[in-house]
Amino acid sequence: MTPLDAPTQPHAPGDSAPDPSVQPAPPQAARGSTVTWIVGLALAAVLGAILFAGGYLVAGGNRQSATCAAPTSAFAAFCEAYDELKSHYVDKLDDTKLAEGAIQGMFQDGVRDPFSGYMSPEEYQQALGSLSGKFSGIGAEMAVRNLKEPANLTACATLSENCVLVVVSPISGSPADKAGLQPGDVVVAVDGKSVNGSTIQDQITKVRGPSGSQVKLTIKRGTRTFDLTITRQEITTQEVEAKMLDGHVGYIALHGFSTSAPDQFHAALKDLLGKGATQIVFDLRGNPGGYIESAQKIASEFVSRGLLFTQESTGGDVTRWTAQGGGLATNPKIPVVVLINNGSASASEIVSAALKEVHRATLIGEHTFGKNTVQIWAPLQDGAAGGVRITISRWFPPNHDSVHPNGVLPDVAVTIPAGTSPEKDLILDRALAFLATQTGSQPSPQPSGSPTAALTPTAGLLSWDDGGLDWAWV
Repeated sequence: MTPLDAPTQPHAPGDSAPDPSVQPAPPQAARGSTVTWIVGLALAAVLGAILFAGGYLVAGGNRQSATCAAPTSAFAAFCEAYDELKSHYVDKLDDTKLAEGAIQGMFQDGVRDPFSGYMSPEEYQQALGSLSGKFSGIGAEMAVRNLKEPANLTACATLSENCVLVVVSPISGSPADKAGLQPGDVVVAVDGKSVNGSTIQDQITKVRGPSGSQVKLTIKRGTRTFDLTITRQEITTQEVEAKMLDGHVGYIALHGFSTSAPDQFHAALKDLLGKGATQIVFDLRGNPGGYIESAQKIASEFVSRGLLFTQESTGGDVTRWTAQGGGLATNPKIPVVVLINNGSASASEIVSAALKEVHRATLIGEHTFGKNTVQIWAPLQDGAAGGVRITISRWFPPNHDSVHPNGVLPDVAVTIPAGTSPEKDLILDRALAFLATQTGSQPSPQPSGSPTAALTPTAGLLSWDDGGLDWAWV
């Protein structure tokens, strides 16, 4: 498919083993020698960093003779520094930590791309679970809530007395549901340790875990505080929320572009149309993206043919991603509005930009995040040493207008005044008011680019950003 580049790997704390059937393979040679060379060079550099910085070089105690082999003369100083540390540092050093620090530094200071980087084994497994749509956990959606300023989540980078971890909803029939977890419950501690001072990413790792194991959540519900012990099991995330509004408007929200998202989206859209939906509200707010093949499939539900976006790499290598045909809502007489905000990123921007530029949908809300790069993900030592994500290309919508750095702009902008209650959805209200004026769209103009046969896309391609994550499945 199209998220990370995740070959088979052993279990790691916090997740079940990914399903090999949905794990993408490394990019194929057919994509062009340029991309192959770039990815090969980058991964070689990472491997070099592990070899000269990791615990795989030397064994024993604090003082030892290191045998660092620099891949190029530029790394000679690094090897010298490593030798000095191993020979003279007063306390015992952890070679695994040294290796992780070296890899992190190579990306942070050498590459300086916020979307390329190193992931620890726990982070890598957590991301694999999020993007495959399956993980081992308790089966609940949780989010960060600012009790003091509900609309200001940017102030909640870490959890605190004001920035709390709240249960949005347990999945029906899940361990969380059976244990009695309820919407609105505040999680104050996990396994006896306060969540304050940590991030939601930290708590995802702690709440998830091997199937059959247990996790203890300390819950605040109203004036009561109590513990719930929940046994984890394999969970399939619910990427889609769908319902009928006003008797004829089909509302469908997509939370992520995982491997399971296209099938869930197709089934939900079919159900809405079967119930008589004549207009569609497609909600992409807060969606951080995911596999770009999933983006292609979901956009194809609304566009019958033509170019959706291009993927462009160094040396002029261009891959065209076109509509696959057979979509359920390609009839231009079905008005479609797409809801977007600053949290709509990556693959969400691919879809919203495509539907806007081929005149298949009206975008309502705020400008999107502004990320137009594509990454591959690769495990280190089959995932036991974590993994790396590497930017290999950029994507562009049909008119070749880059969404970086300003994002996709809405056709109908909605400003959310400070202090607006989270329960009041001004963007959805504006969308319903807009649809009330629509009796059917005019025929869409021919999408830019000549119609082509559906592509068989290269596996392992992601456009995803969880840097501003304020909700998660656990």
